[in-house]
Amino acid sequence: MADNGSIRPNVVDAATSSLFHVPLLAPGPRMLPSLPEPDIGHLAKWSVSSYKFGFGAECLRDGDPDTFWHSDGPQPHFITIEFPRKVAIQKISVCLSFPLDDSYTPSTLAIRAGTGPSDLQDVRVATLEKPEGWITFDVSSELIGDEEDGFKPVYAYVLQIIVVANHMSGKDTHVRGLRILGPIEDNAADGDPFPFVTTKFKMYEGIR
Repeated sequence: MADNGSIRPNVVDAATSSLFHVPLLAPGPRMLPSLPEPDIGHLAKWSVSSYKFGFGAECLRDGDPDTFWHSDGPQPHFITIEFPRKVAIQKISVCLSFPLDDSYTPSTLAIRAGTGPSDLQDVRVATLEKPEGWITFDVSSELIGDEEDGFKPVYAYVLQIIVVANHMSGKDTHVRGLRILGPIEDNAADGDPFPFVTTKFKMYEGIR
């Protein structure tokens, strides 16, 4: 498995990925950070490789960092997100806590994407050192142009996050939250407060 980049909390490496980190135990509301990218995870069907009763895939989406998915099977553990149509996926935001979960905390995540479960390809490998809080990084390692232009989105029907390894060689894993983020739609670049959003209308929005 090729390593396409290394993601570390509180470090931004423009050569590998942009990263946004919010501590889980920071003062104030313990919630997902405000990000410009839209959350598209609600469009998909979520499943996990295994789970303990009461700690299933629903804990990844409930918005509560006190709950978590707890795997209960052989490694590697994985989360599969299946969309009904091909979507553009820009970033992943994952909530982890080494201080709370110790050896249950993922240390290496592999991100795969494809048109179905049988043709998934590695698009990024993220290495995390004692993560704490919400960590957001680009799914792709392919630049749009220059480094300041950012990274290209990944177009896929299926996205899979694989827990390749845990800290301290732990077996089972805890993930306290997960969000799938689409790219920012620049529909109102011309100042239009009510831009067209459907494909049919956007085809003719330039005709006068």
